[in-house]
Amino acid sequence: MASVSMDIEQARFNMIEQQIRPWEVLDPAVLDLLSVVKREDFVPAAHKELAFADIEMPIGNGQTMLEPKIEARLLQEIAIKNTDTVLEIGTGSGYMAALLAAKAEYVYSVEIDPALAESAKRNLENAGVANAGVQVGDGSRGLPEQAPFDAIVISGSMPVLPPALLKQLKVGGRLVAFVGEAPVMHAQLVTRTGEDAFNTINLFETVVAPLANTAQRESFVF
Repeated sequence: MASVSMDIEQARFNMIEQQIRPWEVLDPAVLDLLSVVKREDFVPAAHKELAFADIEMPIGNGQTMLEPKIEARLLQEIAIKNTDTVLEIGTGSGYMAALLAAKAEYVYSVEIDPALAESAKRNLENAGVANAGVQVGDGSRGLPEQAPFDAIVISGSMPVLPPALLKQLKVGGRLVAFVGEAPVMHAQLVTRTGEDAFNTINLFETVVAPLANTAQRESFVF
């Protein structure tokens, strides 16, 4: 048994050193968190051996988990504080909710797929995460009844960011999202600097799976 757990710890160490650090994730608090929150507990049993692989992991019902390096980079950029109330859109397996909850006061997570929401709840419970709640709903409209939030994390891509989502940030609040359409999307960090003022930084280019039900960019008709 010891050798199995050794292999897992070695794989986790390799993920952090070979995938995550080279992606400019150097915040010691984030790196520590990746050692503590067990990614293998949030992947489907059939894919346990791929828990630390540098891939978008299939988690059932056509949904995927983000690559470890992308999860880690988002976590670093959004810089959660222990007083923050966080909204996560697209719970998936619950892994990102667990990472956020380890740093936040409370995480509201919204998942459109009832079966995934149920398994994410189980995963979070089994991992002993008490300050994250999963609810079934259309995350593309946010969670207005619990707004405003200190931080919002959108785990799927959107062609454009809906103004209604941005309005659910507190002034000073941060949002990370993947904006655009394949082949070019940008991971963005948006900070609400005033009642009607937002500052957007493009962090890196990537392509991730789209969020379900997301508003499409209006196409021009000639």
